Amino acid sequence: MKEILNKIKDNLFITVVVIPVLIFSIYQLVIASPRFESKTQLIVQQPDGMATMDAGMALLSGLGVSSGNQDTQLVKSFIFSNDMLNYLEDQLSIKEHYSDHSYDLISRLPEDASSEEFQRYYQDKMHVEIDEKSSVITVYAQAFDPKMSYEITKAISMKSEWFINNVSHQLAEAQLAFIEKEHKGAEERLQAIKSKLIQFQTKHRLLDPEKEGAALSQIAYELEGQIAIKNAELKATELTMSNSAPQVLVLQNQIKALNQQLLKEKSRLTDSNQKSSINEVLSQFADLKIELEMAISAYTSSTISLEKSRIEAYRKLKFLIVVEEVQLPEEHKYPEILYNISLFSLLLVIFFGIMRIIIATVHELK
Repeated sequence: MKEILNKIKDNLFITVVVIPVLIFSIYQLVIASPRFESKTQLIVQQPDGMATMDAGMALLSGLGVSSGNQDTQLVKSFIFSNDMLNYLEDQLSIKEHYSDHSYDLISRLPEDASSEEFQRYYQDKMHVEIDEKSSVITVYAQAFDPKMSYEITKAISMKSEWFINNVSHQLAEAQLAFIEKEHKGAEERLQAIKSKLIQFQTKHRLLDPEKEGAALSQIAYELEGQIAIKNAELKATELTMSNSAPQVLVLQNQIKALNQQLLKEKSRLTDSNQKSSINEVLSQFADLKIELEMAISAYTSSTISLEKSRIEAYRKLKFLIVVEEVQLPEEHKYPEILYNISLFSLLLVIFFGIMRIIIATVHELK
């Protein structure tokens, strides 16, 4: 046992460090397929809504509230999404490229990889950085061929631009269409109530039933006043003349006529059995006026909402702008040979040190 431990101890550095580093170095220098990386820089911009409206409408619509972080995260999520992967597969057949047998077995995608494995492999070859201050999105795409790397990054840029523009326009159009539909309904209700009111006035031949009712009430009051005056004259006349005197008979007939006229006017005001009762007309007219006022109020609110929605729709329009165009890479970036070998060697040296401590501990215990 002691001899075995001594033999392992003597050859431990070669076994644990030298041989693995040598094999790994051969892979990195000779076998590993070079990977090229191209990049592009994008930024999401919105129209300058603050410059096109007064401060009150800007505050009303919420302009000035930044949503840049949400937009950049949305772009990043879309780049890593399955929809983007499917688009790249349809346009460039990237699965065939990544699983090509001319590239080394460790670096390439297995030919029989599942869709989940393919997506994980794709996400591993993509890298997205977001500058928190400027909101600039930097997209890196790796491929075994420089032209394919360029094409992938270019396609990602174009599809992301379509996605942002399409989403913002759909949101704006959907919101505006809903508000316009509600506004049209409010306008139609207002026109219907106005038409109904005009028909009501035409049917009863009244321009303003409220004024007509006031006029009839005034007539009734005047008739009552005239009757009171005639009654006073009649009593004064009866004191000096007989009941059959012509003056007495004339006053009596006048009072009788005034009473009949008063009854007729009052019946026009209060008799519910008559279709043209002013009280009934006034009640119906009041209901119509309330409906009209409510319709006007709804139309006014709808108009304000429509204008606000138009501003909001304008604010939601977003555009993806290319800050830096894609460049065709000339030199491969991966694998980073010196860095990988150095890191691998350091880890093995640490592992070697741990093994030495374990072996020394075992040796001391024996």
